[in-house]
Amino acid sequence: MFETLTERLGQALRNLRGVGKLTEENMADALKEVRTALLSADVHFKVAREFVERVQAQAAGQEVLKSVTPAQQIVKIIHDELVKLLGEGATELSAKRPLKVLLVGLHGSGKTTSAVKLGRLLKKRGYRPFVVGCDVQRPAAIDQLEILAKQEELGFYGDRVSKDVPAIGGAALKAAVEAGADAILFDTAGRLQIDHELIEEVRNLSARVTPDEVLLVADGALGQEAVNVARAFHEALALTGLVLTKLDGDARGGAALSMKAVTGVPIKFIGAGEKAGDFDTFYPDRLASRILGMGDVVSLVEKAQESIDQQQAEKMAEKFRKADFNLEDFLEQLHQVKKLGSMESILGMLPGMSGVKIGDGAEKQMARTEAIIKSMTIQERRNPSLLNGTRRMRIARGAGVKVVDVNQLLKQFQQMHKVMKMMKGGGAKKLMRQMEAMRGKGGPPGF
Repeated sequence: MFETLTERLGQALRNLRGVGKLTEENMADALKEVRTALLSADVHFKVAREFVERVQAQAAGQEVLKSVTPAQQIVKIIHDELVKLLGEGATELSAKRPLKVLLVGLHGSGKTTSAVKLGRLLKKRGYRPFVVGCDVQRPAAIDQLEILAKQEELGFYGDRVSKDVPAIGGAALKAAVEAGADAILFDTAGRLQIDHELIEEVRNLSARVTPDEVLLVADGALGQEAVNVARAFHEALALTGLVLTKLDGDARGGAALSMKAVTGVPIKFIGAGEKAGDFDTFYPDRLASRILGMGDVVSLVEKAQESIDQQQAEKMAEKFRKADFNLEDFLEQLHQVKKLGSMESILGMLPGMSGVKIGDGAEKQMARTEAIIKSMTIQERRNPSLLNGTRRMRIARGAGVKVVDVNQLLKQFQQMHKVMKMMKGGGAKKLMRQMEAMRGKGGPPGF
């Protein structure tokens, strides 16, 4: 997400290194690159132009503080303007209960999955969500919603006979309230393009159920077309918020910058993956930091707190401290890391690592490691010393790898185990002395 913009902005800001003052002259080339970076990320040309004008007005003539460089100062200015562009302030939903949310958008934007993901998120926050299938146009849309809702244990209402969408909405509203729901999410039909029929249908539904929130669900890869889509829906329905989806698959992401500027309504949620948990509240300051390559450690910590079992983490920490760590524990750690997402998504949240490409090699290596350990018996995982040649051949066949791969994993595990033993009982200083000695010889520490 935003890899192109991050890379181009980085190039633009590097041009300011070494200058002592921000002037119109030394800003001109840099801001030209900033504007080009925004346009290449599919930000609407008017939005890009106005953004650059605001940055230029703030930056020109400013004295550079002794504690920072001009590049750092302009990063701060651009960061603040990005936050304004993306939407300052709270992005929470209305506090009304029952909370009625109408989700609208084009066909294929991800409304159905977003309805369930939002329901899951609200459930974690103490709501009793209910999802309603109001898409009577797309084949099996109601079936899809029901299956996904059951997976997340959400309330569900669907009518596979009626084509009267407002009537379905009214009946669902009554059923949801009677069932004790306090968050009712209406999934509506989409079209390949905006048309009168689509707008009229959701207008009538809106009049019937009087939603507290009207959220436009939009594909983050829409690009320039995002402006027209957002404007049309806002004029017809008075949107209260935006939901940007599929941000994991688009390196540009300009829709996020354009839609907020055009409609004036906040981006409230973003979806960055296919899993139910890849959906969260939108934080403008965090995204601005990621765009500028400053990372998003806060979101990474929150994701870890949500995904990783605290008791299990404490148990593992104790095992590390006592150097009592086996391959079964190692497998559990792999599972915990996988809960956080792909390696690239984790790296993207670390300062200076945004846009770093590790390819699929790391993911394949993790999968191979997992397969090898799973091919072992419980006794072998807990006591790797049992793994003689015959057992290693059996494990390699079971994991679909070569024996050399099994040997390499076991060697790495043995090295890690030695490090833990050295760290135990005040061995950290000894380890550091060895590393310094090996570094002086031009080689890595040997174990």
